[in-house]
Amino acid sequence: MTNPVYLALDIPQIEPAKALLAKVKAHVGGVKLGLEFFCAHGAHGVHEIAHMGLPIFLDLKFHDIPNTVAAAMQAIHVYEPAIVTVHASGGRAMMEDAKAAAAEGCKVVGVTMLTSLDTGDLAKTGIYGSEETQVMRLAELAHEAGLDGIVCSGHEVARVKKAWKDGFFVVPGLRLPGSGTGDQKRVVTPRAARDAGASVLVIGRPISRAEDPEAAARAIEATL
Repeated sequence: MTNPVYLALDIPQIEPAKALLAKVKAHVGGVKLGLEFFCAHGAHGVHEIAHMGLPIFLDLKFHDIPNTVAAAMQAIHVYEPAIVTVHASGGRAMMEDAKAAAAEGCKVVGVTMLTSLDTGDLAKTGIYGSEETQVMRLAELAHEAGLDGIVCSGHEVARVKKAWKDGFFVVPGLRLPGSGTGDQKRVVTPRAARDAGASVLVIGRPISRAEDPEAAARAIEATL
């Protein structure tokens, strides 16, 4: 992958989303479309963005019984996504069925622990231990299930890569030095995540909310 940056296009209006992408597309390697965008625009929106010529990462975080997730994975073949997410906490059978149902060439990655959560949040859901312990537990399960890789924060990616040398690792929650973290709790810089072994860097607000998005995307690209 020449440019590992995927722009998180979490914008509810289609025309502003397309305008933003047009400004920065020369400085990113793909586009991440999440729940906000997908729920607002569905198939039409995905196709509109795909026509702009960059790989599509559908971050829909499927999490249901194996049969339902497999059916959902088959339903999104029409979008020709490069990457799709499922929740690793859905279990091995669910992940196995998701991968089996994915289109050829589509990478299926398991979301381990959201970057908005920390140890205290885990404990409140009945899961005890450190963030790294939980991520490693789910990474091992995803690997056993045959997924291509996982989603984790930059804090855990180095250890996961050491255990899963050929894995595909998506790192969100990235921030530039001195910038606010917003609702994210476990953040690192894009360069640090890349150096630690990230395959894809998901970057949203540092670009989309910058005064000059093109300059921001260009500056991030220059650090990698």
